[in-house]
Amino acid sequence: MRVDPAQLPLTLRFTAFVASRTAFLLCVCCGLPHVSSGAEPPQASFVVPRTAARRLTTPEQVPVPPPRPGMDLTTLEQLALANNPSIARAAALVGAARGNWIQVGLRPNPSVGYEGQQLGSGGLAEQQGVTVSQEFVRGGKLRWNRSVAANEVRKAEQQLAAQTQRVLTDTRSAFAEALLAQRQIDLSLELARIADQGLKTATDIARSLEGSRVDVLQAELEAENAGIIVQDARNRHHAAWQSLAAVVGQPTMPPQALAGDVYAAPRAFDQREVLTLLLSTSPEIATAATEVDRARAAVGRARVERQPNVAVQGLMNWQDNGIGGKPDGAVGVSVPIPLFDRNQGGVMRAQYELAASERAFSQLELDLQERLAPVYERYANARYRVDRYRSNILPRAAESLDLTGKLYAAGEINFVSILTVQRTFTQTNFSYLTALRELRVAEAQLDGFLLSGSLR
Repeated sequence: MRVDPAQLPLTLRFTAFVASRTAFLLCVCCGLPHVSSGAEPPQASFVVPRTAARRLTTPEQVPVPPPRPGMDLTTLEQLALANNPSIARAAALVGAARGNWIQVGLRPNPSVGYEGQQLGSGGLAEQQGVTVSQEFVRGGKLRWNRSVAANEVRKAEQQLAAQTQRVLTDTRSAFAEALLAQRQIDLSLELARIADQGLKTATDIARSLEGSRVDVLQAELEAENAGIIVQDARNRHHAAWQSLAAVVGQPTMPPQALAGDVYAAPRAFDQREVLTLLLSTSPEIATAATEVDRARAAVGRARVERQPNVAVQGLMNWQDNGIGGKPDGAVGVSVPIPLFDRNQGGVMRAQYELAASERAFSQLELDLQERLAPVYERYANARYRVDRYRSNILPRAAESLDLTGKLYAAGEINFVSILTVQRTFTQTNFSYLTALRELRVAEAQLDGFLLSGSLR
């Protein structure tokens, strides 16, 4: 036999409301399946027993709701790679480095000129002719120039790879922030509805002389605080969306629904394995190694600088009045003598720059280890908190709220007590979302070689 809810006492109606809302909130936070109010109610009260809580210790066993329709992470990554200006800037620097490689290997151009002598002799000794000169580069300087420039090209390419990874990391982090902010709005709105229903119930009970003015005041305060939480959630979502739009290079992109699973199982990272991967495949390490190669090539280039180039000049006079106007010619060859300048300072500078680049490589290895430590700490802490919230804390908070509603219906506790439990339940759910946010951001940084800050 079904009973019309309108015929139930106010306290029982409030208890039923709290139980149904508790079930919904746990579904929002943990991704558990939820039975809507229009379906047949479950046979048992929404209580997660301790044995069931133990079964939920592995996040992979937590059911997740179907994803919302909306823009997914893959689409946003493609937008970011196509529109983030930092990638285009890094690509332009690669092109500039390639142009420099072409330029530094080119031989000097020959020179052609006119030469006139004795022009004021009244035609008695005038000489007029054309000169051609050419400098010949010795010591393989052009080859060494290309070697240095080739390493500069590779360095720019590694910097482009690093910048691409920064954009991807920032996009993934911003996506997680916006997606969780989207879920936080859902949660805060539902909590506000619970607070409004509690205020209505407390007011009705006070009017029936079964409650007190204190209960009404406490319910009003709870409803006001819930409204603040809703506004904070909306502001948080707006800020998260603005950050996401900036990272993907679409600053005017209007807010829209995002499709993603923020409740997915945490990814497994081992600190030693992550550090080994960083030291072997990070674009930063590759950039530093290329800088060492460039500095080593610069030392070789500096050493051959002491070998002088040869300048050859030819002259052909088509008119030489000093010998009866007949054409004649001349040839000149000049070679600088490396008597004082043997590029001693240039060699010394290149050697010290090589030593500095080698120390910078070692410094970067230590820097990566230092930067990894706090990121992995945040990851480990957030993963542990998420696991504990899923397996124990959220189910027990829901059970506590459900049982408190029953005790209030039985007249064993006052309305202030149920509001206290409701606040604890609210704070627990928001703390769970905060832990999820920290987990997703830390995962993105660990997966992205600790590279972030693409717009800085």
